[in-house]
Amino acid sequence: MTQNSDLNSKSDSPKDARADDVFLWAYLHPRYWLTWLGVGLTWIPSLLPYSWIVAIGKVLGRASYYLAGDRVHVTRVNLEKCFPELNNRERKQLLKKNFESVGVGIMEITMAWWWPTSRLEKLVHYKGLEHLNSESGTILMVMHFTTIELAGRMVTLRHSVDASYREHKNPVFEYIQRSMRHRFDPGSQLLHRRDMRGTMRSLRNGRIVWFSPDQDYGARHGIFVPFFNIPATTITSTSRLAKAGKAKVVPLVVTRLSDNPGYEFRVYPPLETIPSGDDYEDALVVNQFIEARIREHPEQYMWLHRRFKSRPEGEKDFYK
Repeated sequence: MTQNSDLNSKSDSPKDARADDVFLWAYLHPRYWLTWLGVGLTWIPSLLPYSWIVAIGKVLGRASYYLAGDRVHVTRVNLEKCFPELNNRERKQLLKKNFESVGVGIMEITMAWWWPTSRLEKLVHYKGLEHLNSESGTILMVMHFTTIELAGRMVTLRHSVDASYREHKNPVFEYIQRSMRHRFDPGSQLLHRRDMRGTMRSLRNGRIVWFSPDQDYGARHGIFVPFFNIPATTITSTSRLAKAGKAKVVPLVVTRLSDNPGYEFRVYPPLETIPSGDDYEDALVVNQFIEARIREHPEQYMWLHRRFKSRPEGEKDFYK
């Protein structure tokens, strides 16, 4: 859902947050018909029972395991680096389960976009919502679990949330995704990813801002901090935004439950030490928290991203 850049990055001139929500007749041009068809087809699986959606997602994930060669390689490398204590058989089993989870996550997009609130509510088990009740701004620190798109819909069942995100190059898909999100959260501001002034303004106005700091956005946007005992480029924006926006950092994790149908939507207490004034220490706190949550449900994390693509000078690329 999100794509963040460093607080020091040059900010684009912000435009009206609703400008991209206006329908244009140009969107009906034949070049966009496949986009409309693809989005329309996502409505069909949303009509199925939840158990069917999960089952189809797992099949889709298993197929991806055999077809998505590059992503399988990236995931395999990540698991080898982060779980050296596992043997080859255990890692292969985790790899396959992870791709099943990715497939379910893809199917969950249909739920996020099309399910009515009354239907989705029945599957959500909320914990820690009291940590979001505050008059001060809140950085909602969301990790890239495979449930991330559904998490974005679930949070709107209880709170309005602003979010920074990366614009899609296809203007029709951009229009659709913004319209879908505003459909369920009309008070939300969708901020362009470099509009850091807009993000700080939301925080200072007491808003909740969705923020994901667990990907590699390049060495110039972060510092090397241990993650699973591996130096990983980590953005410092979390603590800097907390300081500049006078906000607290509140983690959120949505996980699929194995013992009964549905999801645990858990909001954790604020990370009290952020901001400490030390970017490295704050980034370390963030990484350690994320690592701890991943270890609880490693098969549900999005390992297919190149989390370690930036390496310290002189160190070889992990993924070649």
